[in-house]
Amino acid sequence: FLEGNEERKNEKCKEMITIEDFSKIDLRVAKIIHAENIKKSEKLLKIKISLDNEQRQIIAGIAQYYKPEDLIGKLVIVVTNLKPAKLMGEESQAMLLAASDKNNRLTLVTVENDISPGAIVK
Repeated sequence: FLEGNEERKNEKCKEMITIEDFSKIDLRVAKIIHAENIKKSEKLLKIKISLDNEQRQIIAGIAQYYKPEDLIGKLVIVVTNLKPAKLMGEESQAMLLAASDKNNRLTLVTVENDISPGAIVK
């Protein structure tokens, strides 16, 4: 995250990609079924998601913005085809999408209507 409003104003868009590049990203609707703090970390949460017939674990740096119990049941958008990464000794198997405003407040990208976990985002 960028610090301060001045840096935000000067933030430029990243390099342009082709539609073929974008089509490689697998975006899905996921339901958060469990969330907990990670010991020894003030920023990270361990989150379990359901993608219909599959469950995955995500390690996300959102603990300063969300309490674990407030996440349960939320329908969020995740990137499912990133290579797994280890954070604080825990494997993250997907990535939550979120947005931050000029005041660096973070909000998860959620689904407005009740749609099935695992649904493809187009």
